[in-house]
Amino acid sequence: MLKRYALILLVSCFAVPAQAGLFSDDDARKLIQQLEERVLKLEEDAKQQTRSMLDLQGQIEALNGEIRKLRGQNEELAHGLQDAEKREKDFYVDLDTRLRRFESIDIAAQNAGTSSASAVPADPNDPTNENRAYEIAYGLFKGGSHANAAKAFQEFLKKYPDSVHAANAHYWLGNAQFALKDYKSALVTYQGLLKDFPDTRKAADVMLNIAECLLELKQPVAANKTLKQLVTKYPGSEAAAKAKKLPAPPPAK
Repeated sequence: MLKRYALILLVSCFAVPAQAGLFSDDDARKLIQQLEERVLKLEEDAKQQTRSMLDLQGQIEALNGEIRKLRGQNEELAHGLQDAEKREKDFYVDLDTRLRRFESIDIAAQNAGTSSASAVPADPNDPTNENRAYEIAYGLFKGGSHANAAKAFQEFLKKYPDSVHAANAHYWLGNAQFALKDYKSALVTYQGLLKDFPDTRKAADVMLNIAECLLELKQPVAANKTLKQLVTKYPGSEAAAKAKKLPAPPPAK
């Protein structure tokens, strides 16, 4: 369009007879060529600006799309966090309800001068009480009440020695004792766990815990031996990876 207007203007200038002698043919052609080149450059600049604006618009639309995507992910994360908080709250409410129920049973049994077990014979084939007892002990541990958790796990193992939860009960009992810095009791618990349940899925973790107990009890040689056995027996385990990162125990004096 600019080229067309420029050419029309140029022709109009040369169409005036009074000015016909001002330019020679060569000068006129050069002038026309210069004008055409300028018009072409203006058109190219305009096209380049248009392309730049289109590119910028495309980038803005892409960024808006990313923002919308991130907002959607943020909403999903917020919703998931709310659900997790609700589930955690419901768990502790349910746990507190169960604890209060068992406390009420114990108080009633004491007032009656007899135990709840003798007052209401339990069905040995009913795992409900067994599962509840384990959940209560585990809930105490997760809640940070390690002393009460240790007592609860000990009572559980005494009452249900053949339970499907026995191996896990030994493991968490040892962890509770370790948290209480009762390293001797924790060591005995862990060692008994490996002896009674050699195929437990937590064997690698138990060996690592045994080594840590030995370190706390100032037995570096035994701790180092246990760590080497752990890495050899369970080389691909997370516990073995942790064992490799532990500082080498000092030599025995």
